[in-house]
Amino acid sequence: MKETGVLLKDMKVSRGMRVFRMFNLVFLLVVVFLTLYPFLNIIAQSFSSEGFINAGQVNLFPMGFNTETYKLILADSTFWNNYGNTVLYTVVATAISMVLTTSFAYAIAKKDLKGRSVFIGIAVFTMFFNGGLIPNYVLISSLGMRDTLWAVVLPNAISVFNLLIMKSFFENMPRELEEAAAIDGLTQYGVLFKVVLPLSKAIVATMVLFYAVANWNSWFQAFLYLDNPDLFPVTIYLRNMIAGVTTADSAGGTAENLGQIAANIQSVTIVLTVIPILCVYPFVQKYFFTGVMLGSVKE
Repeated sequence: MKETGVLLKDMKVSRGMRVFRMFNLVFLLVVVFLTLYPFLNIIAQSFSSEGFINAGQVNLFPMGFNTETYKLILADSTFWNNYGNTVLYTVVATAISMVLTTSFAYAIAKKDLKGRSVFIGIAVFTMFFNGGLIPNYVLISSLGMRDTLWAVVLPNAISVFNLLIMKSFFENMPRELEEAAAIDGLTQYGVLFKVVLPLSKAIVATMVLFYAVANWNSWFQAFLYLDNPDLFPVTIYLRNMIAGVTTADSAGGTAENLGQIAANIQSVTIVLTVIPILCVYPFVQKYFFTGVMLGSVKE
């Protein structure tokens, strides 16, 4: 053992390995920069003055620091109303999705479940085929869900991709744990809530992140099924900004600052929209990689 330790200590990294590590470092730094550049550019534009933005001189750092548009947007009651709607839709939709996905995945993970292959086949079928836009619209309308919360949170309640990841995770859990819990007198629900879920924090946190991000960024469902502006999520507010439907003038800008507001109102709205979901990520990041890998690797 001592000789082996000495050999390992004296072993030198080969020239090829050093070159590979350097290339790998440079490549990853370039990827990180290319990934962060658009977002950093948006932040810089949101704090820059009209002249520098129109001249195309804003890159990574603000030019002519300005917060007029931030003040206007933050004082807009419509923005805060839509923001509140987004928070509500995200929380409710994520909760519904987690309940349905966890229940469905746990059930089809049981190999002795009668009709298991049929349920899995139905779920997978929906990944490739659906009724289409018009039939979905007719269905939501006939169910009386148009212009309601349910039109936004129910149609995409289960992601089959997330469902299959959770199913694989539950299949890899030791059956002995559930059998021991059943011998101790726990019912099937007791096994799920007191044994399985406490051991599934990684996959649950990962699925919560997936669903929360998808629901926070979703806009098409609301755009399709909601007519009342008071029910719009903040993504519709952003969409209207980008499409020019809501202008600086209608948002309440004065004649002196209309040019400044028009120059960076889109970037300001984008920054204010993505900040909350970015703040959530650090709290679940430690579970993210582990949860995905545990749900995708077979024993």
